[in-house]
Amino acid sequence: MKKAFVLVVLFIFPLVAYLFFASGVNNFGKLPVLTENIPNVSQIDNAVNLNDKITILGFMGGEIEQKKGNAFNLNQKIYKRFKDFKDFQIVMVVLDGTEDKVKSLKDELGTLSNVEKWNFAYGNEAEVKTFFHGLKTNLSLDENLSTPYVFIVDKNRNLRGRNDDEDEEIKYGFNTTSVAELNNKMEDDVKIILAEYRLALKKNNANRSK
Repeated sequence: MKKAFVLVVLFIFPLVAYLFFASGVNNFGKLPVLTENIPNVSQIDNAVNLNDKITILGFMGGEIEQKKGNAFNLNQKIYKRFKDFKDFQIVMVVLDGTEDKVKSLKDELGTLSNVEKWNFAYGNEAEVKTFFHGLKTNLSLDENLSTPYVFIVDKNRNLRGRNDDEDEEIKYGFNTTSVAELNNKMEDDVKIILAEYRLALKKNNANRSK
């Protein structure tokens, strides 16, 4: 009986573990595309661009001061962890006329980390509404054209998210009010999309070396 147990531990368990993790790679190796080819934020503000970047996209509208807590959560839980990846950025869409408030926010964030990859796109009400509508999500902006939710956009301007989320089924965005959601869901999803691009880069480099 003892020998049988030892055999199971030594040989069967590792095999089961391998199959489990191999299955996980196949099932969770890519983050689903929920909306293809969203508009480029450069249509609103040509100083900011989504092309060829892995972007965390948010909408602060005219509520810069009211959304400071959300920005700090995002900075601490997501930005600081991934800011050193070359093509990673955060883009916040804000209303024209909020430049001073944005500067104040960046100054405060800058006391905690280097904020060079925090970008702000300025637009008028109509432009912000049109751009947000182009994401084609099940979420909406409030009366100040802001939302606590942020979105993951890949280098081809595809909105990525979850199509089998245990709580929402289809998950377009991540609530920056919830530290738990940033820790338990968004961080994992950003890791997945970065791993996708690392794998693609390795394949391209391997093909070139042949």
